[in-house]
Amino acid sequence: MEFFLKRFDHVQLACPKSSEEQAREFFVGIFGFEEIEKPANLRARGGVWFTCNDIIVHMGVEEPFSPARKAHPAFEVEGLLSLRRHLDERNVDFIDDADLPGADRIYVNDPFGNRLEFLEWHQKKNPTGGFFLVCYCFVI
Repeated sequence: MEFFLKRFDHVQLACPKSSEEQAREFFVGIFGFEEIEKPANLRARGGVWFTCNDIIVHMGVEEPFSPARKAHPAFEVEGLLSLRRHLDERNVDFIDDADLPGADRIYVNDPFGNRLEFLEWHQKKNPTGGFFLVCYCFVI
């Protein structure tokens, strides 16, 4: 082959119309992402974009809106126990899951019902060989 896939550029999640402020409160306020400016020619579509280290999340307006309850991005985290405490302190619900061998993980729904996974591998190497995004975000 004369091409190869390098990495994810971004992940896009759907959100309802006029929900950008809720998305900001969640991604910036809870997880420490920074908002990045959308290109001028895309702003009229609504939505909002965020970044944290090498992670880029696009929240795109979709009508009619339907949350992704099964399909989801998985963010690799260092310090999942600290993330759990952080979420508890902010009254953000999460579901613990121990079904993936070699990892601890939780699921969080964004304000719109989209499923997000946060996981921490017990070993440095991803034993499944899959692709996961790495998130080292700190909120003070």
